Amino acid sequence: MKLKYIFLSLVIIIIAPILWFFFLLNSANNLESQKSFIIEQGKGVNEISDNLAKADLIKNKFVFETWLWLLKSEDKVKAGIYSFPAGSSIRQLTKLILAIPENTASKFTIIEGWGRNWPEFKKVLETHDFSYDEFLGLTASAKTWREQYDFLADAPSTASLEGFLFPDTYFVDQYTDNIILLNKILINFEQKLRPELRAEIKKQNKTIFEVVTLASIIEREVPEHADKKMIADVFLKRLKNNIGLQSDATINFVTGKGLTQPSRDDLKIDSPYNTYKYRGLPPGPIANPSISSIEAVIYPTPNDYYYFLTTKEGEVIYSQTYQEHLANKAKYLD
Repeated sequence: MKLKYIFLSLVIIIIAPILWFFFLLNSANNLESQKSFIIEQGKGVNEISDNLAKADLIKNKFVFETWLWLLKSEDKVKAGIYSFPAGSSIRQLTKLILAIPENTASKFTIIEGWGRNWPEFKKVLETHDFSYDEFLGLTASAKTWREQYDFLADAPSTASLEGFLFPDTYFVDQYTDNIILLNKILINFEQKLRPELRAEIKKQNKTIFEVVTLASIIEREVPEHADKKMIADVFLKRLKNNIGLQSDATINFVTGKGLTQPSRDDLKIDSPYNTYKYRGLPPGPIANPSISSIEAVIYPTPNDYYYFLTTKEGEVIYSQTYQEHLANKAKYLD
């Protein structure tokens, strides 16, 4: 009799998880209406299951991932836009995901160093049927987004979202409006500004807004990561010693030009963004920096230089003294 109970207990222990698995596999989701879902190119099964769970499309990530594994279909998931009926089970949803998507999301790319007012930014927005004027309006004030995104907490009340429109490739479709797009961009910035970066910014007694502002200048000055880290240290020393940044990138921001060496008249322009005329950081970012520029400000490469210039060929020449800098200007730019 005892052996019988032991046998039954073993059967229950073995069968119960299987029954539980198939119960969840065939259970309907809690949606009351059809829902669209985008699977972006390059996303793995774990990330897809996380996003499905957050969208309330599946009740259990383990069951979804295990079912794909049992079907030997983990590498058969196609990027695209899917419509899932209300009440879909994981089994039904998986079948739809392994079928051809309704359409493929198109790519929307923001390039490092672009500004929100740039013609290139406008062209990309309008190419994907976004209203540029509406986008400018939505990004005009960082203050209105503070409650949703804490990294904007130290942005001045007059600041726009310039600097926080993270450069990357995004996937959009006919369901993506300006607000959805902007949230995608800001969520991406939030994820890229990892906890360890935030902790280091706080440790250095800086604000995120200050770091992004300087990173935006560095982004417009040089493309190479090694030079970014060098120039970050140059700029940080100048700020610490109350020496003007004298960044040509900030002059070009004011004039709208892209000159390697601004004219003398340009340098005289009375603007708070003229870092030849005014010391310290400008009022805010001049472009949208990449994560490498942000990291350069947080983790600069220590050096003895106080000056630098960029040749027409893109080479960065460093100088320790102003006299050296003038000599280099005469040699490489004049």
